[in-house]
Amino acid sequence: MMPNITRGGQMGGLMVYLAGAGKSNEHEEQHLVAGNSAVVTMHGYGVLDRDTALAIAKDLDEPRVKLGVEVTRQARITDPDTGESITTRVAADVWHCSLSLRAEEGQLSDEKWGAISQDFVDRMGFTEASGKADCRWVAVRHGLSTNGNDHVHIAVSLVREDGTKAPTHNDFKQAQGICRDLERDYGLEQLESRERGIGERGIKPAEQARAHRTGTEVEAHKLERIVRSASVASLDEGEFVRRMRHGGALVRPRFAAGRDDVVAGYSVALRPEKGAQPVWYGGGRLARDLTLPRMREGWPDSPQSAQGAVDEWRATSKNPWQYRPVAPGREETTPDPKLWKQYTDEIKQLRVQMREIPFEDRAGWAHLARDTAGAFAAWSQRVEATPGPLAQTARDLSRTAQIRAHESKPKPAGRVSVAGATMMLLQASTQGQGTMAEAIMLRQLASTVKAVMDMHTAIGDAQRASQLDRTLREQYSQVRDRLPAIVRAETGQTNNAMPTPAEGLDPELAKIVQAAQRGQVVPGTGSPVPTRIESHKPQTTVTPNERDGHER
Repeated sequence: MMPNITRGGQMGGLMVYLAGAGKSNEHEEQHLVAGNSAVVTMHGYGVLDRDTALAIAKDLDEPRVKLGVEVTRQARITDPDTGESITTRVAADVWHCSLSLRAEEGQLSDEKWGAISQDFVDRMGFTEASGKADCRWVAVRHGLSTNGNDHVHIAVSLVREDGTKAPTHNDFKQAQGICRDLERDYGLEQLESRERGIGERGIKPAEQARAHRTGTEVEAHKLERIVRSASVASLDEGEFVRRMRHGGALVRPRFAAGRDDVVAGYSVALRPEKGAQPVWYGGGRLARDLTLPRMREGWPDSPQSAQGAVDEWRATSKNPWQYRPVAPGREETTPDPKLWKQYTDEIKQLRVQMREIPFEDRAGWAHLARDTAGAFAAWSQRVEATPGPLAQTARDLSRTAQIRAHESKPKPAGRVSVAGATMMLLQASTQGQGTMAEAIMLRQLASTVKAVMDMHTAIGDAQRASQLDRTLREQYSQVRDRLPAIVRAETGQTNNAMPTPAEGLDPELAKIVQAAQRGQVVPGTGSPVPTRIESHKPQTTVTPNERDGHER
């Protein structure tokens, strides 16, 4: 359940809007579901019209008007005469909060929303439950939002019955915590565990509205996928900068104060439509684990790599629209198909190393989840024209990586990297080959998801374990069904059953890969998975000996 708070304005204007048709005529059967007893007794639970809404607003506003109390806050406004921005005091006695469920959660009854609303205002300190005089308030319900979310609006007058003012300091954080408690108390889907500090960054209503209006994906989600795949596929920071631009993002650095050789952060944006301005997102806005300091924990730290990164960042800062890489690298090449098996084997080695990570080592599991999520994000970026099961798997898994900054630490030396596998999934040109290898790599990636799920089970995080279990059963199955069936070379039988993620790679599957590399026809190796990578002019091919950017 997500809270969305606004302050200020006129109570009459707010109530007329809540009783009205809505911006897209989405409001239906507007009515009260709760409120302080006097207002509810007077106006009841019938469908609201404009006159009733104004009468309710007048009742809510009565203590402020009769007692002559003003509640104001400092704000920046534009002077209508001069056009200059000035600081002034504006009215702030109206407090409005919407509580909404995810569309997938369905709808609650009026009675349940009424109980939730009453508990919410009690815990926010707006009622006599706080030991102070009541604030007048109502909860209005008017059907689903344009995105299908069941929700309720709570309007509160911040002047109490005795003329004192209700404080709103830190109200959003307080409301978030109360919502987590109410989720548990009322058996609702818990967004994430507040105590464990795991969770996604919130999407602002304006961002949701823009995506709905244009019929597109929320920009922050698309950018997260681009940045996540670029981060995991890159061997150093300079390559990361180039890959973000290669993935379609505009990039700009944030230099340390007074410096142009120390980068403290970055922002990314999608190319806007002609005439529009780009909307920039800092890495931390996309996800906790996509800040520059957090990503640097997985890259080498040397004078050479640092200088290479600064060169690329400087190039982007001159003109994000016209950025040209200073030192193009692996991202410009087509990987050698023979690398599929090598990188799949590395994921298998990673599974062995996972057994040594204690369940309580949150940083270690965060690195594992982040890398695996990056691989799925890269795969999605290459083959999914619109967000599909690969994108959803990446998002589900990435939540485990989003721990608090003080809990994070650099990736241990010697830990197997999935940068190679992610690079293959991001760049590979299938062209009738390699899809069987993708199916085999999928099995290994699924096993890492299963390991993360087992970790959450072991530490008692049933919600996250259940979510990842659904991911394996639903999203994994969709991806598997779009890839060639895995054919057992010796028996000739097609294995269409979902493989147990914890299983090892079938030894005979290596023969399938070898047969495909020799050009032999293997049943089921046609590619039903669309790819955005098409034939280009001759390109350099990365060979196994050059896979890390160095001769061996």
